[in-house]
Parts: sequence; structure tokens; C-alpha cells
Amino acid sequence: MTSFNRKSIKIITYSFYIVLLDQVSKFLVLNTLGFERSKNIVPNLLNFTLVKNRGAAFSLLSNSTSILTVISILASLFLIIIILKFPPRSNSNLIGLGYLLGGTLGNGIDRLFKGYVLDFLELVPINFPIFNVADISINIAIIYFVIDIIKTRDKSEL
Repeated sequence: MTSFNRKSIKIITYSFYIVLLDQVSKFLVLNTLGFERSKNIVPNLLNFTLVKNRGAAFSLLSNSTSILTVISILASLFLIIIILKFPPRSNSNLIGLGYLLGGTLGNGIDRLFKGYVLDFLELVPINFPIFNVADISINIAIIYFVIDIIKTRDKSEL
């Protein structure tokens, strides 16, 4: 097994840990808090407020669960193929793909089995959409992709 294949399998395994963390956190909040209630976790910073999100990020495409479910499944399969078949440009790129896969699968599982995504993390001091662990993972992926672009651009300028 080549070094690339080992890294690919490792990053896919890491993605599944992200999915596990996402699904367990949603399960725990649902079973301890339920819907229609909010619990302050960090004063003036963070509440747990469980909501059903039938759309995508920022509730875009609300009530388009079927389309978003298909997109989630296809995107997850596409990401797995990319991770397994194509050498990454860099470690930052590979890690970003892993986070993106974990987030996509986490929210995709919700859409497939529940018909909506469970969001529960509410930032109190700002008017920001309620989100979940999968959403955080997708945002971390974007950060890694930006880092990869900056590093790649810096190398090309030398």
C-alpha cells in the first residue's frame, strides 16, 4: 500500500469519526433537550436550541429535502472517489477533503433518515443561524482549502 493510499484511508476514517461525533451530539441534544426548548451552555455566548432545518446552509432551498438528499449522497460519493483515486495537492487539501466529507455525510444522514437536518448550536451575542458539528466541519474544510490555495500561490510566486 502506497503512502498516498494510507493517507487516503486514514482521512476517510477520520471523516467517519466526524460523522460519529455529529450524529452522537445530535442524538444527545435531542434526547436531553427536545424541540421547542433552549438551554444556556455558556452564558452570553452559546445556547443549545434544537431546530429542524429543511434547507441547506442558512436555510437556503428550504423544503427541498429530496434534492438536497440526492446532492448529499452524490457529493459524498464524489468526495470518496476523489480521496481514493486522485493524489491530493497537499496535506491541507487532503485534510480539507476529509472535513468536507465528514460534514457532508453528517448532514446527509439526517436528510436521508429524518427528512431534515438537526441544528442545535446557537451563538447568543450575534444573529447567526443555528448550526451543528457537521456544519463546523464543512467550515473547517473551507479554511483548509483557503490555506492550500495561499500556500500553492506562494510557492508559484517563488
